[in-house]
Amino acid sequence: MFTGIVQALGTITSISFNGKGAEISIESKDLDFSDVAIGDSIACNGVCLTVVKLGKNSFVADVSHETIECTIFKYLNPGATLNLEKALTPTTHMGGHIVQGHVDGVGTISSMSRTDNAVDIWINAPEDISRYIAIKGSITINGISLTVNEVKGDAFRLTLIPHTHDITNATMWNVGDRVNIEVDVLARYLERLLNHGHNNKKKSTMTASFLMENGFM
Repeated sequence: MFTGIVQALGTITSISFNGKGAEISIESKDLDFSDVAIGDSIACNGVCLTVVKLGKNSFVADVSHETIECTIFKYLNPGATLNLEKALTPTTHMGGHIVQGHVDGVGTISSMSRTDNAVDIWINAPEDISRYIAIKGSITINGISLTVNEVKGDAFRLTLIPHTHDITNATMWNVGDRVNIEVDVLARYLERLLNHGHNNKKKSTMTASFLMENGFM
């Protein structure tokens, strides 16, 4: 798992597509590789990838066909900049929120505007995941843990503070760009809990009571 706090930027040095997916090579002079081993997980633009080869300042990972189809990796080429985060440990500061590295879908940046000390960004989400996005809820965009400030239909607004904007690949975002979206894992489990409860009236009542008592409804 991850926290959505980007640790470094990386560059795709090569990407080789095949019938089963792709092999991707990523270089980063800023990521600390001293505690990285083959088999470890690294989030790349919010996608959890497994290190299969390791260099001094680089690593190679296999990307499954499913991952390519569900993420922006199918649009990326060598030279693209990625947000990187190593998997969390028991001593990691939980500065963001629980991020699994399992991208739910691809969104499109519809507008960007700079305020005095931040950047407001509107993103259009796929219809099948927009129901999981709530005002003041957590969301992960290209591996960055962010807070949803406004929702209108299938679109939502984020505000990036200067620090977050400047240390991530958000500095390269433009209107029309596609981004990886991972919704808050709690939203998915709550939906499953509610849908399961609807199959049984007693379970449904208990579920609703639990949610109300704990401030979810």
